[in-house]
Amino acid sequence: MATDHIPDRPSWRCRSCGNPWPCAPARHHLAARLDKAALATHMWAQLDDAFGDQPTGPPAEMFDRFIRWTH
Repeated sequence: MATDHIPDRPSWRCRSCGNPWPCAPARHHLAARLDKAALATHMWAQLDDAFGDQPTGPPAEMFDRFIRWTH
């Protein structure tokens, strides 16, 4: 079930499949329930939290992982 694909903080890996979150099932679930503006806003908040947990994460990779796929 896609709702099981949630981030495990502070690692930001999916609790269900272990892939970097948002994993493919999480992305599909989020895109299906939120319009594009709400999705981008939600994922920006998630990116902000992830940077708080992993401040040394590569910014470009984190942006691609959390934001780029929403467009």
